[in-house]
Amino acid sequence: LCVNVGGSKHFVPRELLEAHPDSRLGRLAARSSSHSADGAVLGSAAFVDLCDDADPSSREFFFDRSAETFGYVLAFYRTGRLHVHEGLCAAAFLQEMEYWGISEPSLARCCRDRFGRKRDTILSTAAAQQQQQQQQFPTEEFEGARCGPLRVRVLELLESPESSRTARAVSLLSVSFVLLSVVNMCLMTAYEGAAAQEAFAALESACTAWFTVEFSCRAACAPRKLRFLARFSNVVDLLAIAPYYITALIDSGGGGGGGGDLGNAGRALQTVRLLRALRLLKLGRHSTGLRALGTTLARCYEEVGMLMLFLSVGISIFAALEHALEGSEPNSLYPSVPAAWWWAIASMTTVGYGDIRPDTAAGKAVAFLCILFGILVLALPIATINDKFSEYYVTLRARDSSARQGKTLRRLARSLSQERLAAAAAATVAGAGGDGGRNLRDAYARRVVRLLRIKGRDRHVTQVPGGGDVEK
Repeated sequence: LCVNVGGSKHFVPRELLEAHPDSRLGRLAARSSSHSADGAVLGSAAFVDLCDDADPSSREFFFDRSAETFGYVLAFYRTGRLHVHEGLCAAAFLQEMEYWGISEPSLARCCRDRFGRKRDTILSTAAAQQQQQQQQFPTEEFEGARCGPLRVRVLELLESPESSRTARAVSLLSVSFVLLSVVNMCLMTAYEGAAAQEAFAALESACTAWFTVEFSCRAACAPRKLRFLARFSNVVDLLAIAPYYITALIDSGGGGGGGGDLGNAGRALQTVRLLRALRLLKLGRHSTGLRALGTTLARCYEEVGMLMLFLSVGISIFAALEHALEGSEPNSLYPSVPAAWWWAIASMTTVGYGDIRPDTAAGKAVAFLCILFGILVLALPIATINDKFSEYYVTLRARDSSARQGKTLRRLARSLSQERLAAAAAATVAGAGGDGGRNLRDAYARRVVRLLRIKGRDRHVTQVPGGGDVEK
């Protein structure tokens, strides 16, 4: 059969294609072979579901696909194994594999792990981008809604710091309130004076008022309330302001109960106040690094689980050894294996508080092995987690930059269309030689130059650690 892919012709024996009957070319060869055996000459319509065009008389089939990528596909039919080049885009090749009907197990073992890592990185960053896009409400959802333009403007101020200088100032103010509230929470535990506590309480009320207004405005302007409340960032915002009102409710109703009720209310109040530390998570809304960290931890659960497993095994083994060697000594600090767990944790994580330490030579030798094992155990998965964090961070930065430039391009395009209409109207009224027309033309030219500069930056490519390019 003559397989024409993107203008490049390949003459492939039918037996090679029929050896993989589940693939696209395998089905094409089987159908062509059955029609040839029947002696019937069919038109190109009989193969339209398998190729873009066909000439059954000359057995030539055309595919509007990448000719470069088809070289790897053709090598798969000849060798039975699919090899992937190091610099090949994993997302594009995934689409090619799906089109040609080649399953992922057909990848050669030498390429499967590398390709799997790239695929996981792409899927993870795509999921993070999709989650970020869900947080940005499209303007189409506000068409025909009550106060639609005003709600869009409020959401841009609160959700998109890059949309304007005012939105950037609001974002900076929100971050300042978060940091101020956390510092205030810490200082409340350090100073016990009545005057200081009153000042801290007033500052806490001011920060909570800002968080409440911010959350209420975003909730009121959201087009879909249930989707808004289901988002993790909004749950964090709700948990950040809830302790203040729960504390006020407990304080107002705690005076009429007995001593036991007051004790329970005090413990509940102390627990609720600890939730104010969750306000630090609000910074994830304004920080690409925190979003990359969250994505890394969510996607590296296998590596984190492996780290915890290795630590648990090492702690159990070395704690038992240290108890066996030091437990019989007088005034031993290792009276039991659970008591030795704390020493093993501090030693394997190389913290070394020194509150529990071995005294015998054999115990010190075990402690040395415990420290050495802890260094090796921590180094293995943390290197992988660090690589993934770097990839996610650079990719998210590139996607954020691309989103900002896309918004700027759309805004400039609307501005250019408006100025073009204004220039045409001014030329009609004042004539081609008027000063007003010349000023409008100058403004139009400046907009075009700025638009071309942004398009030039939009074609910039950011290099991602670990190989591969990300288009900005």
